Amino acid sequence: MGTPATDFQKIEELRILLNKANDAYYQQVDPIMSDREFDKLLLELLELELKHDAQTPDSPTVRIGGKPTKNFPNVAHPVPMLSLSNTYNLDELRDFDRRVKSILEHNAYSYNVELKYDGMALRLRYENGKLVLGATRGDGSMGDDITPNIRTVRDIPLTLKAPFPDVFEVRGECYMELEAFAGMNEQREADGDAPFANPRNATAGTLKMQDPSIVAKRPVRFFAYDLLFDDADEPLTQSGKLDLLDKMGFPVCTIRKHCESIQEVCELIESWADKRSSYPFETDGAVIKVNEEKYREILGQTAKAPRWAIAYKFESEQALTKVLGITLQVGRLGNITPVAELEPVLLAGTTVKRASLHNEDEIRRKDIRVGDHVMIEKAGEIIPQVIRVINPDNFERGEEFIFPERCPACSEKLVRTEGEAAWRCINPKCPPQVRIRIQHFASRDAMDIEGLGEAVVEQLVEAGLIETYADLYELKKEDLVPLERMGEKSASNLIEAISESKKQPFERVLYSLGIRFVGNKVAKDLAQAFGNMDHLISADVEALTSVDSIGPRIADSVVQFFSLDVNKTIVERLRNYGLKFQIEEKEVSSTTFEGLTFVLTGTLPTLKRNEAATLIEDHGGKVTGSVSKNTNYVLAGDEAGSKLDKAKKLGIPILDENAFLSMIK
Repeated sequence: MGTPATDFQKIEELRILLNKANDAYYQQVDPIMSDREFDKLLLELLELELKHDAQTPDSPTVRIGGKPTKNFPNVAHPVPMLSLSNTYNLDELRDFDRRVKSILEHNAYSYNVELKYDGMALRLRYENGKLVLGATRGDGSMGDDITPNIRTVRDIPLTLKAPFPDVFEVRGECYMELEAFAGMNEQREADGDAPFANPRNATAGTLKMQDPSIVAKRPVRFFAYDLLFDDADEPLTQSGKLDLLDKMGFPVCTIRKHCESIQEVCELIESWADKRSSYPFETDGAVIKVNEEKYREILGQTAKAPRWAIAYKFESEQALTKVLGITLQVGRLGNITPVAELEPVLLAGTTVKRASLHNEDEIRRKDIRVGDHVMIEKAGEIIPQVIRVINPDNFERGEEFIFPERCPACSEKLVRTEGEAAWRCINPKCPPQVRIRIQHFASRDAMDIEGLGEAVVEQLVEAGLIETYADLYELKKEDLVPLERMGEKSASNLIEAISESKKQPFERVLYSLGIRFVGNKVAKDLAQAFGNMDHLISADVEALTSVDSIGPRIADSVVQFFSLDVNKTIVERLRNYGLKFQIEEKEVSSTTFEGLTFVLTGTLPTLKRNEAATLIEDHGGKVTGSVSKNTNYVLAGDEAGSKLDKAKKLGIPILDENAFLSMIK
């Protein structure tokens, strides 16, 4: 038995570790432990807190998961989004049934059992049949308003089939199917990016991106599992809710069954466990809910979870193997990923030889060393990961793994940004990064150099003709003709395309540099805010974050990029080759909107969003992506979301298309 002093020390250690695990799972989307390991530690913490009456409101035993982020507007949940308690064997499931029976004092209830997709929970709000809000779970009370991203998920209806309640909410899960996830990871690896650990991570990471156009390109799916509205004509059941959702146009879980007894539930779960590898999506168990909603209020809830539902988790397939070595991979933007080279072992139907170790902190936390015997499992049945070291107290173990200070590919010094787990190589000449950086520079959204595809870049780099994208402007026709499948005509066309790229506007040049976190929209905002490259290079973090769409992370990245001598040299070379380094003053049709800032939201009756933006700029105005106190007008169309709500709160004038057009007529 531990003393009170050692117990309180253990409580503090467990809280720190579990809060870190919560942050990794919900915010960083990079789990550092399995669900089973987390639940085991959480139970240990709960027992210690109850023993000493030491539970606090911010303890992981009370909080529901991740806190809302600062990257999106926060929104309160009128009905809390609780998580579910987990159970890992059928005896615990029968205990759950006994608790239900004890509270209700009868057994006149049944269960609805649904296969559990491993994804990201969402809350959707509909008014008059139209989607008005999409939000994450967050901490259960407050979540992130990610409505623009949610609108890109094709499974989520924007307008419903009648009949439907005037106002109601839907709870559901976003996920990715296994085949689509594997295809996306293959493309990421081909691009030099680190693959996602599993479909759940990929889904959560995608939905928290700042650019909805990227979200739209990723294979995110959705299904609904609960319906909340007032004034139902008669008491609902869980199975009845799913039928209603289906009629309104929502995808619902088709692998589900109504069970009359807990024994029937247990038999069903065992049959699903045997077939789980045949499903086209990742599943980690089943959700068991008391079918009759009228009993939910009686059964109630704890601080974290309802007492009328529980999740049953399938056992993960694991295997024992040996770590033969630890190697390092360099990603497109320089992320260094440690990889365990394993003694080949059969796991879940495939031979596993390698497993991602994620980052330095993960290696240290699990104390993984070369020569260790380790237990591995497939996260989400796809990506192998090391769960734990077997016999870590063995005195004959190898040396502790020391993360190198220099890049394994180019020997440049690695950097680690405060608040991030990964070490990075920021040398733009680092060989694994060179090809991808050049391909990005030449891509359609950047300098748009036709004919400079992946295969040609590969040949140019291998032939030693280019080391950076600045070298493209030194190429001559006679350099290209000897290349495979090039020829006189193709060589002439490519040289002409490279020359034509010098006409691209400043914001395209800025985007093409490949600065971390600087996408098309951010590049345009920076170009408009600073006007030319010199002003941008000399800007500090404070000046950069004064731009509406620029946060500290982007600002730090921009400052770091221009602080490197090698990048300064490349940028100066591009200047000398004649690329555009300042915003070109456009001739405006009028000065009607001079000094005014607009935000666009929703679908306009006749104008496309880019057409409206062009009209605003043609009349001297400016378009930004987010509503702030500096916004003068919001131009709103149908299905306008959170931007419209924020504008109303701030008292910003709202225009429809007719009012907008009348201003410029």
